[in-house]
Order: sequence, then structure tokens, then C-alpha cells
Amino acid sequence: MEAYGFLVWDLVAVTWFLALWIGYTLFAKKRARVVSCLSFELRRKRTDWMRQMLLRDNKMADVALISTLERNVSFFASSSMLILAGLLTAIASSDKIALVMLQVLPWLDHVDGLLQFKLLFLGLIYVFTFFQFTWSLRQYGFGGVLIGAAPDGRDLTEADLMLYANRAAKVIDQAAHSFNYGLRAIYFSLATLAWFIDARLFMLATVLVLLIMKHREFHSKALKALQEV
Repeated sequence: MEAYGFLVWDLVAVTWFLALWIGYTLFAKKRARVVSCLSFELRRKRTDWMRQMLLRDNKMADVALISTLERNVSFFASSSMLILAGLLTAIASSDKIALVMLQVLPWLDHVDGLLQFKLLFLGLIYVFTFFQFTWSLRQYGFGGVLIGAAPDGRDLTEADLMLYANRAAKVIDQAAHSFNYGLRAIYFSLATLAWFIDARLFMLATVLVLLIMKHREFHSKALKALQEV
């Protein structure tokens, strides 16, 4: 009966985790349309960047900036693959890991039956992050193409100039959103680590991660600095 009780808490914790993750993603996306936040402010800055890019003769600085963004995303994509490889190895050695965990945390008498599931769940999160980071990488590449194909803004009307700037900024903005989704998944995966100790602690850690992300997105000092620029 005790093991059954643990299983119920695990199912509740997973449901809670997915509900908060998906719910916060939808909330942040909708909220960004009506209030100033990091996504909103950076979208404006990217539009200004693309407008200035069209008016520059030498666009090497813009290409270098795109390359820097691609390297940052590439680092996280590679890291996700390494973590995923480690998790797959851990799943294959879950019986040995269970013995070590029982020695360190003797009250976890249910670890044998759920350890593989927890590792697999964590692995699925990193599969998601890898797809998000690689899609972000491709979209930054699309943005680089638009910079390379950009016409001379001085030969365009103001309406055409702003149209091109907005379209190019939107592509780069979508790349940033994919990168943000990947980072958000990594943040939530840190909460999953608490699940290896207790399902209720996992639920609490999920709430804590959500509050940290909400503060950074809507109330951080970086946001205030962007608003003042």
C-alpha cells in the first residue's frame, strides 16, 4: 500500500509539472502581447536593429552578431545531446544507480520501480530541448540569409524599409523564441531532479522554478534597463 501511495503522488507530480510548464508557456506568450516584458522589448530592439542594418553600407557587424547568437545556441544544443547520452547510459545502469541511491537515501524504498521512468522522463525533456535549439539555430541561419540579401535601405521608401525590417526581425524573433523554449525546458528539468528524492518536493521545486522565470521575464532589472533604452 505504501508503494501504491508513492505511485499516486508520482502521477500527481508529473501532471502538476506538465500543467505548470504548459500553462506558464501559454501565459507568458499571451501576457507578452499586453504588457512590457523581455520578449516584447527585445522584439522592438530587433526591429530597430534590422532597420539600422538596412541603412548601413557594411553589414559585417550584423553578420558577426548573428554568428555569435548561433554559437550560443549551438553550445546548448550540443550540451543537450551530451546530457541525453548520459541519461541513456544511466537508464541502462539503473539497477546499479538504484542500489547507490538506497544506500545514500535509505527511505526511498520505491526507487527500483520508478527510477527508469524518471530517467526516461528527464530524457524526453532533453529531446525536446534539442529540437528547440536546433530549430532556433536554423532560424538564425534564415535571419543571416535575410541580412545577406538585404537591399540598400536608402533606395527604399520608408514603408518598404519598415516592411523588410519587420519581416527580418520576425524571423530572428522566432529563433529567439525557440531558444527561449529550450532554455525554459532546461530550467524545468532542474526541478525534475527533486523528483528523485520525493514527488512532493518535485512539485514544490516546479513552483519555485516557475516563479523565478516569471520574475526574470516580467520584473527583472534587465527588463527595466531595456525599457529605459
